[in-house]
Amino acid sequence: MGRFSKVGLVALALLVTMSCSARENQADDPSETAEATASAAASPGESSAAGAVSDLDGVEQATIQIVAEGSFVDPEVGLTLNAAGSGSGFLISADGLAVTNNHVVTGAALLDVYVGGSDEPVNARVLGVSECSDLAVIDLEGGDYPFLEFYEGEVSTGLDVFAAGYPLGNPEFTLTRGIVSKADADGETNWASVDGVLQHDATINPGNSGGPLIDENGQVVAVNYAADDSATQYFAIGRDETQAVVEQLSEGEDVESIGINGVALSGEDEVSGIWVSSVATGSPADGARIRPGDIVTRMEGLVLATDGTMSEYCDILRSNDPEDTLSVEVLRFETDEYFEGQLNGRELELAFSFAEELEEEASAGGGDPAATYSGYTTITDDTGAISVDVPSEWSDVDGAPYTPDDGIQRFDVRASSDLAAFQGGWDTPGMIFTASSALAQVADENVILDELVESGSSQCTYEGRQPYQDAAYTGQFDTYTNCGGVGATYVVVGAVPQDRSFIMRVQIQANSERDFEALDRILRSFVVVGQV
Repeated sequence: MGRFSKVGLVALALLVTMSCSARENQADDPSETAEATASAAASPGESSAAGAVSDLDGVEQATIQIVAEGSFVDPEVGLTLNAAGSGSGFLISADGLAVTNNHVVTGAALLDVYVGGSDEPVNARVLGVSECSDLAVIDLEGGDYPFLEFYEGEVSTGLDVFAAGYPLGNPEFTLTRGIVSKADADGETNWASVDGVLQHDATINPGNSGGPLIDENGQVVAVNYAADDSATQYFAIGRDETQAVVEQLSEGEDVESIGINGVALSGEDEVSGIWVSSVATGSPADGARIRPGDIVTRMEGLVLATDGTMSEYCDILRSNDPEDTLSVEVLRFETDEYFEGQLNGRELELAFSFAEELEEEASAGGGDPAATYSGYTTITDDTGAISVDVPSEWSDVDGAPYTPDDGIQRFDVRASSDLAAFQGGWDTPGMIFTASSALAQVADENVILDELVESGSSQCTYEGRQPYQDAAYTGQFDTYTNCGGVGATYVVVGAVPQDRSFIMRVQIQANSERDFEALDRILRSFVVVGQV
C-alpha cells in the first residue's frame, strides 16, 4: 500500500516515517513536540495505588514508555549495534501486564520500561507477540500498578478520543485530542495485516506506537500503531481485535508469528519478500537459522509481498497452526545467496545453483564475463496468471497466450533483449515460461521435455536429464551445451506443483557469465499466481 508508515524500518531506498521512535540517537526538540501535540486535558493524578483508571487524570499513571535495546539490520543503513528505540504502551492489570506493538519489542535484547513518567525504569519481559496484528504483551517487574480497562460502548465515527503516550523519545507524557473518523479502515501495511483498524485525527508521532487511544473516561478504544504520510490521519488497532489477541498473548502464546521484526519489500527492480530486521531467540525463525538482514521471498511456495504488504505472509500464518512445518526460501542480502529450509523443520541450506553447476560443465561464449545485469524486473503474461523475474535489459517481452495444433491453450511469457534474435538463433540470451492446467491432464514433465530433445540434440550437445526441485515445484530438467556452435547453454525445466493441477516449462538460454546468474534468478522466481 505504501501510504502507512512506522518508525524503524525502511523499504530499501524508500525512507518511511514511523510511529515509534527511530533506532538512532536523535536530538529531541521540545518546541517541535509542543507544536505537534496538545497539552493533556487535565493534570495527571498522583495516585499510585493499584486499580482501574476511571478518568483522564489517571491515564498517565497507567501509560508506559518502552526503551528497547538490541542490534538490528535496517534495509537502508545496515547493521546497527546496541541501538535503542522507544515506543509507548499501557498497563492492563495491577500485576504488571502491559500492551504495546510487536514492532516496538520483538528482537530486542532488553526492555527498560518507565511507568507514569517515572525517572527510574523497571525491567520487563515479552510474554507473547503477534506480527500480523502488531501487538505484544509484556510483563513488568513488581506490582500494584494502576491500569486501563477497555471501552465497552459502541466504537463509531465521531467518538471523541485521546492519544496517550511518549512521542519523539521524550520522557514527558502527552495527550492529544481528536475523533474517530473511520470505524473500519484498511489495515494492510508493509509491516502488519490487521483486520480491525480505526482511523482518527488525534495527533500521534514517532514514539506513540503501542500507546492507548482512549475515551474521555480513560478507557481503551484502540492501540495506536500507524500514521498516514500524506494526510493528517492516524490509525489504531481496534478494541475487538486487540482484546482477542491480547488474551492469548497474556498466556504466553505467540499469535501469527514466526519471531521476526520485519517489513514487506516490493519494487519493480527489487526482490519481493519480507525483510528481517531482527529475530527473537528461540522462535521458529531462529530455529530455521533465519538471520537479520535476510529476505524471506517465499513461504509454502507462495511469493511474498507482491503488493508491498504483509497480506500474503499473514494469510499463510493464519492458515496454519504455530507448530506446523512450513517451507521457506530466503535471500541473504549480504552475500546474495539463496537458501531453502523449513520453519519447525529443516534448517536453511544453500539452495542449488544452476549457475555454479553449469559454469563448471559448459564454456559459455560471447559477452563480457565480468559484466552483470543492472537489475531484475518482474514480468507477467497478458492475463497476469504467470510471473517471473528477468534482467531489466530483457525489455523485449511478449505475454500473449498461444494454442498449438493439439488445441490446448498455453499461458506464456517470453523475454529477451531482442526476442526475434533469441528465437531465431543462438547468439542472444532469453527465456520462455509456459504453463497450462489442461496440458497437465494429458502430459507430464518428461513428455514436455521430450518434445524438445530431438531438435535440441541436433543443434547442441545434450547433457542429459536430472531431477528438479524447489520449495514450490518438482520435476525434471534437461541441459544442452555448445548450442549453435557459439558456446550457448540451454536449460529446459519441466515442473508441477504438489497437486499436479498444472504443468510448466521454463526455457533459458545463457550466452555469458551474467546469463547464468540470470538463470538462477529466473528459476527461483517463476510462479503461477492465477488460473492457467
